[in-house]
Amino acid sequence: MEKALRVYGEVLRLVRRLPKDTRPYYAKYARENFVNYREVDAGDPKALDELFHRAYNHSIWVLNKYSVEEAAAHRLKEICLG
Repeated sequence: MEKALRVYGEVLRLVRRLPKDTRPYYAKYARENFVNYREVDAGDPKALDELFHRAYNHSIWVLNKYSVEEAAAHRLKEICLG
């Protein structure tokens, strides 16, 4: 659970780097996704790793879409892919 909260916090930090008019959409999108997956079994490390990897990959995609440097996601990469 702690790792999931760290990932969520880092995703929200990355949202702040996006253009101002897109931030509300991506902040809401991130929250909805984290809420949707809260029922994932915390005892299943494979499922959690897959979700964290997906969160990282999607974040990179969004950053690239808005021409934000991928290096901004370095902390997220460390948390997700450890």
